[in-house]
Order: sequence, then structure tokens, then C-alpha cells
Amino acid sequence: MTQTAIPYLFLRGGTSRGPYFNRADLPEDRELLSRTLLAVVGAGHRLNIDGIGGGNAVTNKVAMLSRSQSPDADIDYFFAQVAVEERLVDYKPTCGNILVGVGPAAIEMGLMPAQDGETRVRIRAVNTNALVEAIVQTPGGRVRYDGAAIVDGVPGTAAPVGLNFLDVVGTSCGSFLPTGALRDVIDGIEITCMDVAMPMAIARASDFGLTGYETAQELDANRVFYARMEPIRIEAGRRMGLGDVTKSVTPKFGLLALSRDGGAICARYFMPWDCHPSLAVTGSQCIAACALTPGTVADGLGRIPSGKPALMRIEHPMGAIEVTVDYDDSGADGFTLKSAGLVRTARLIARGEVMVPAAAYA
Repeated sequence: MTQTAIPYLFLRGGTSRGPYFNRADLPEDRELLSRTLLAVVGAGHRLNIDGIGGGNAVTNKVAMLSRSQSPDADIDYFFAQVAVEERLVDYKPTCGNILVGVGPAAIEMGLMPAQDGETRVRIRAVNTNALVEAIVQTPGGRVRYDGAAIVDGVPGTAAPVGLNFLDVVGTSCGSFLPTGALRDVIDGIEITCMDVAMPMAIARASDFGLTGYETAQELDANRVFYARMEPIRIEAGRRMGLGDVTKSVTPKFGLLALSRDGGAICARYFMPWDCHPSLAVTGSQCIAACALTPGTVADGLGRIPSGKPALMRIEHPMGAIEVTVDYDDSGADGFTLKSAGLVRTARLIARGEVMVPAAAYA
């Protein structure tokens, strides 16, 4: 059987990993592109045994990079979420963890020149049109991966990658509160529908009879909860203007509880048919904004730090993630997000060619 060889880099970005491609090396046609990515990952099998996927939503992600034509950006980052057991590719969302690896990957691919010391890469997330600045450590003009930065959910330490999210409000739904309300009631559950970096439907864990401190494994075993949550998520997606989200990973779903270890709030994040082992970068921004906004379902649960910008430490199943949020709550419009920033890490794991069988294009 003839196979097509496609160059790729394989990176861990934050608490996710996957292949990073030069967009020019992939089919332009969307249907052919989807077939290619399904074959690359090995979608349709719970172990993704015939591809390089990892059998989990956080390890079945794909980044496609190109030089940006936008005057505001250096690199265009096109993201694809590939399903595990279904033959499904979702291009609606973006991924903040995979975005952590975009700066290093763009430099490794020669799409972005490296500076001595650190390199600032302006990234346009194609899926949502959000703008992000990544600060990559590049001593001697080479990407540095070793360092002392720690990310809960990732073993060891690595070089820090700073991310400044500059334009993330309403990128998918068109507004901060897509339904126009701080709270909606769906099937008897109060929900805050919010679009900051990632459209989310957010609820209190206690309203589902949960503590909010369950492990990801405990939540995934609780199929009664998922059976209750999923229709609420689907209706929230409709109200947010996202249409029929039955087969889409957006909006994501979040549960909130009081923090237990000194953080601002405790969260569980759903992808949406499994609980995230830690917390998505995009989701952390949306949850932080929800916690800072009076009148949402987070009201009374958040321990809001004094001063602005606010360092929001959000607890998750594997530790915590810190998001620095610059905002204004003094105007007539209430809460206004200016920017959000955080520090993550990335590592280049492999480089080479991935083989796509001819059957993928038949």
C-alpha cells in the first residue's frame, strides 16, 4: 500500500500533546484534511492503535501553523480536536495548552526567526480569531526546553513560556455573556453562559449533588451526572448561538466549588464528554472571569484577591493553575476583561514524518 509521508513535530504543550504541522504540508480541502487527521491520530479506536493519538481528548489534538497575513500576528495557528472513538474532527474550538507549543514549533519549523535571549511570537488563533503573544526562551537563537517552571499535571520542570491573551472576549459567540444574562436556568440548574477564550456553560457542583472535589476518574465513572449534564450543555449551546452542539466539543462545561487549598476557586472542566485531568488554558480564563464577575453562579464561591491585575489561582484535579487577569469593574457596563496571562511549559518530543495510508484519500 502506498503511503504519504508528512513532516511533523510532536510536542507537549501545557498538559496536552499532539502533532504540529506546517499548514502547507496538509490538504487545503477540508474533507481531505479531516481524513488525513483521522488517519494521523488513528481515530475510531479507543487506543488509537493505528495512529499517533493517545486515546484521550488531551492527547488527540493537532496544531497547523503558517506565517500570518495579518499585520497584528506573526503566526496563524489552526487547531483541530480529533475524537478518540468516533471518526470526528472538530474545528470550532481552539486549545490554549496546544497553543503553548505554537511559538516553539514555529521557530523549529523556520516559520519564525528566533532572537537571542527570548522571542516574542504574536499568534492568531484561526478558529476564534483571538490574539495571543507567546514569550519563548531562545538563548543563542535556539529554543530552550529545560528550566525550572512547574506545571501541575506535568512531571518535572521545563523552560517557561509566557502567554498574554489580548483579545479573547466573545470570539466564538460575539459577546461576553452570549445569552445576555448573568444566569440562565436550564432543567432546574442555574448556569452562567460565558465566552472568554472558550465558550463555556458553568454551574455549581453542589447543584448536581457533587462536592466539586471529585477526581476526574470519579466524575467519569458517574454516568448519571453526564446524562444530566449533556442535555443542559446542548441547550446552553443553542442559547449561546452555537447551533446544534450535539457533536461539537463547544461549549465546554464547568463545575465550581469553594477552594480547599487557598486558591481563588475550585473547578472541574469537561471536554465535554470526559473530565479534563487538570484544566484547559482557555477554560481557566473563562472560569477566572466568571469568578470575578458579580452575579454569576460563582458569586459567593470565589475568594477574590485584592488589587488589579488579579492573580487567580484555580484549583483542579491535579493541583492548580494561575491566571493573571487585568480587568475593570468600575464602569457602567460592569466587568470588563482587559487581558489574561499565564505561564506554561512545552517540550519538543519528536520530529520526523507521519505516514498516511492511501485509503485515507479513497
